[in-house]
Amino acid sequence: MRRLLLLTILLSVVAVVNAQREREVYEERTDGKSYDGVEVWNRVPATLQLSWASVDERYAKLNVPTLKKQMAIRLKGWKGERVNAQALLWTRDELRDLQVKVSDLRCGRNIIPSSAIKPAFVRYVMTDEPSAKGKSNCGDRSNKAEWDSSMVADVIDAPTLHRVQAASARPIWVNVWIPSDAVPGIYQGKLTVSAAGNPSQELRLQVEVRNHTLPSPKDWHYHLDLWQNPYAVARYHGVPLWSKEHFDLMRPLMRMLADAGQKAITTTIMDRPWNAQTEDPYYSMVFRMKKMDGTWSFDYTVFDKWVSFMIDEIGIDGLISCYTMIPWALKFDYFDQASNSVKYIHAKPGEPAYAEYWGSFLKDFAAHLRKKGWFERTAISMDERALPDMQAAIKVIRDADKDFKITLAGNYHAEIADDLHYLSVPFANPMDSSIIEARRKAGKLTTYYICCTEHFPNTFTFSEPAEAAWAPVHALAQDYDGMLRWAYNSWVADPLNDSRFRTWAAGDCYIVYPFARSSIRFERLIEGIQNAEKVRLLRKEWTAKGDTKRLRQLEEAMKPYGWNGLKATQAPTRDMVRRLEQVLNQ
Repeated sequence: MRRLLLLTILLSVVAVVNAQREREVYEERTDGKSYDGVEVWNRVPATLQLSWASVDERYAKLNVPTLKKQMAIRLKGWKGERVNAQALLWTRDELRDLQVKVSDLRCGRNIIPSSAIKPAFVRYVMTDEPSAKGKSNCGDRSNKAEWDSSMVADVIDAPTLHRVQAASARPIWVNVWIPSDAVPGIYQGKLTVSAAGNPSQELRLQVEVRNHTLPSPKDWHYHLDLWQNPYAVARYHGVPLWSKEHFDLMRPLMRMLADAGQKAITTTIMDRPWNAQTEDPYYSMVFRMKKMDGTWSFDYTVFDKWVSFMIDEIGIDGLISCYTMIPWALKFDYFDQASNSVKYIHAKPGEPAYAEYWGSFLKDFAAHLRKKGWFERTAISMDERALPDMQAAIKVIRDADKDFKITLAGNYHAEIADDLHYLSVPFANPMDSSIIEARRKAGKLTTYYICCTEHFPNTFTFSEPAEAAWAPVHALAQDYDGMLRWAYNSWVADPLNDSRFRTWAAGDCYIVYPFARSSIRFERLIEGIQNAEKVRLLRKEWTAKGDTKRLRQLEEAMKPYGWNGLKATQAPTRDMVRRLEQVLNQ
């Protein structure tokens, strides 16, 4: 017994060591394209080159950067806000054992501690390309040779890097989370990059803290709904589902989501609600059994573990979204005690077998949720389903418990709108603001969503980084309560190296990486959510003060974010974002 315990401990230690090694050292792929040759790189001085760069650019790995060197940068932000910068190093010769550090930032006796600043090297991942204009980014991409693929900077990794190859560039992402109690002023410090055998290089970093305060993410009004996939975490790391190791790996990943202001928990109440469309199918978090006597028994152990974890440990305590009563394939699993096997019921909404299967469950589920104290925050959720099917499903839900909340991500239908506590509509089918306001007054939520369909705005790995900052503010311009994106971490087979997938444009399936690595896309998305919160707060403040001049400036900067303003403007996305931020930080 003692030997078995020692072996278990040893295996756990080995697993941790291997995981840490994988986190710190992995080789990026090459895309086989033509880049700057030796003669171009030989013009670069022998020492490590370093400069501030633009957060709006994805710099090529194997080309000599054309940017003009910038040794100092000033960021502006509110107390409690996260602000981003990007530096770039490039080298003619190979570099080893790199490290990036940021000092404390000082303003007189006041300090933004280095612990509030996260510098990290950015890694490169394989992407593909958007479909031809007018065609969807959804559809078969299994033959990767049909798509022009390249390496792009996206993975925000760690402050250390084992190696940078000769004749290459390497971005560095810097995120400063300004303390909520920071004294307004201009804080100054430095970013230092070192490599074995090379003199350290420094850049000056300034952060101007404005005299406004952004609430903590849990208090943001913005309704962010990024769907989580716990099954992807277990598969990628090779740990048992719902084990201690599984939850340990999910904890930093989901806390990163909570820090983005996430408001919903993704749960599944049936097996494979979306077939096996992702690399890791979603399984049911509820076990159903038909007993010998024909009655039903339900086990909520997994559901309770996951929801409790997200609420109590992660702090995401908003909507519990339960998917789904109308899956893509209309077959519903259960364990049959009589035959000791898993069986399926094939039934459509509106059929007796469908009503019996779901009605029995929903009544028991409602009682369980009330016992847990979760009923008021739980919703039975559907996505992109036809009106007749929705009407039939709603009837079953109401017959089981009239007080169940219901959500839909799909087109607006007036016939069922009153039944939907939360409705998220496609980006391309905007809702009338009067309907949204009426829903808001009734205590109902309305957001919009993007998926593989949208060429713009999006968060593909080939999308312009500024699109991720633009998208959240669009919700405010259209009077929505927030936005939905279907995939937070539905990782592909090899997410750190290759973001391409068999059916959708690269990066559609996930916006963060294993081991709680962030991405340029995710950090810019948070930037956009913060901007939306700042717009809301300043509208309220300037209206109360009667400051019509600043309100006009704000609304003018918001125009390109609305549906009509977007069609009228030709300004690049990055210019829209920068113009708005100038007004927000004045």
